[in-house]
Amino acid sequence: MKIGELGEFGLISRIASGVAQGSGVITGIGDDAAVTALSPGMQLLTSTDMLVEEVHFRRLWHDPYRLGRKSLAVSISDIAAMGGIPRWALLSLAVPPETSIEVLDAFTHGFLDMAAEQGVALIGGDTCSSRAGLTISVTIMGEQVPERIIRRSGACPDDDIWVTGTLGDAALGLELLEKGALPSTSTTDEREHLISRLLDPLPRAAAGRALAEAGLVSAMIDVSDGLLADFGHIAEQSALGGTIRLDSIPLSPAFRTVLQSHPNPRHDLVLAGGEDYELAFTAPAANREKIVRLMKKCGIGATPVGIVTTLPEVTAVFADGSRYAPLNNGFNHFA
Repeated sequence: MKIGELGEFGLISRIASGVAQGSGVITGIGDDAAVTALSPGMQLLTSTDMLVEEVHFRRLWHDPYRLGRKSLAVSISDIAAMGGIPRWALLSLAVPPETSIEVLDAFTHGFLDMAAEQGVALIGGDTCSSRAGLTISVTIMGEQVPERIIRRSGACPDDDIWVTGTLGDAALGLELLEKGALPSTSTTDEREHLISRLLDPLPRAAAGRALAEAGLVSAMIDVSDGLLADFGHIAEQSALGGTIRLDSIPLSPAFRTVLQSHPNPRHDLVLAGGEDYELAFTAPAANREKIVRLMKKCGIGATPVGIVTTLPEVTAVFADGSRYAPLNNGFNHFA
């Protein structure tokens, strides 16, 4: 059966059939609006993301299950970047009528699996027909007490610049998919690691919340468009600048191995590749040991990669202090 045969209300019912009641949900799917209750003393955090076929994903590569997971993960990442607790999501789909029910079911399964892993409840959304490919829109809502919400504007001069995890994996995974060939120096497992980082990212919600609740960071953002561009938003909002040390940026073993036969500059992949969905944050140097211990408890590494400066520019430098001039500064939809 195709989506066109199922119809709009059949599509909504099919999605809703797998949804569990979530924390704080008073009225979920089925009414004109959802009703939710914030925890006492909390403020609401809200963010929206769109994923458009042939812009954000290609169905040739992106199986529907992992596409469902990623659709929610990238939105949860925005809540994580502010130290919030993800709670509720709205899902809107513009679907070509010829799409099969099996594709829809796999997508919904992936979306709801990510929701269950992250403690998020699907509470509503919208559906319509599309004549130009699949479009996915997710609105995510979270909560946090006011004094723990981390913004981009709080960085201070001489703060360390940190990143969680490793950078560049998703960008290199994309290039492997585009080329379709496995470099002779790498294994299938290494290739799959890189591609999985692109197709099935994990939002750092636990790490973001832990950092916020410990009061260790001054500003934070998620790395979706590349470290250079995203830290640039912190710098702009804080009216400061920063220096990023290229030799300090953490790289995965798979990235290092595959890159041995990769022609593109390593530094552009880690600075401007994007799609990592790690956290970039700033913190006083006195908090270094506490941050490392806290992130270890969260099961993730964190690395200081630079310093906040008073000069209103963001630069990347080699170990000898010389500047690196990137080929681009990160992803921009309208560039």
